[in-house]
Amino acid sequence: MHIRTATPADTHLIYQFIQHKAEFDRSVGAYQGTIQTSEAKIQSTIFGPTPFAYVLFADQQDQPVGFALYGFRYSSFAGQPSIWLDDLYIAAKDRSQGAGTALMQHLAQIASSHNCTHIAWTADARNHRGLQFYYRLGAEIIKQDRNRCYWQWMFADCESLTSL
Repeated sequence: MHIRTATPADTHLIYQFIQHKAEFDRSVGAYQGTIQTSEAKIQSTIFGPTPFAYVLFADQQDQPVGFALYGFRYSSFAGQPSIWLDDLYIAAKDRSQGAGTALMQHLAQIASSHNCTHIAWTADARNHRGLQFYYRLGAEIIKQDRNRCYWQWMFADCESLTSL
């Protein structure tokens, strides 16, 4: 499994993965809307002068099998950043083969190198397989509002996360 940072040449691929993630979310009842992004929006907001998000791809045998879309947040009270994981998606046929773990390990390395306090995200409570995966990582649900679970992966010693 190889983890790589997306480049502007990956704009179409990012858009495809966002579409696949939306389809998955619809299948569990977590999303009923329509995607409002476009390749042009992705190009300008991720690869423009001020990147508002970052994307990692998990490649297996030079084929992308999953992606993570994330950004940084900053806490004035802590005086430190954290990572917000907006999307984590692995193609159905490629699940349970290490791509999700590899992406999360890479995020942990990024968090460590930026002195982040934690990684946070939400997941739908009906995504049972995803919830089990997050529990195995050692993450905790800090709040639940109906079917929306708010996760936090805290770490005082960031180095421990990179050895998952």
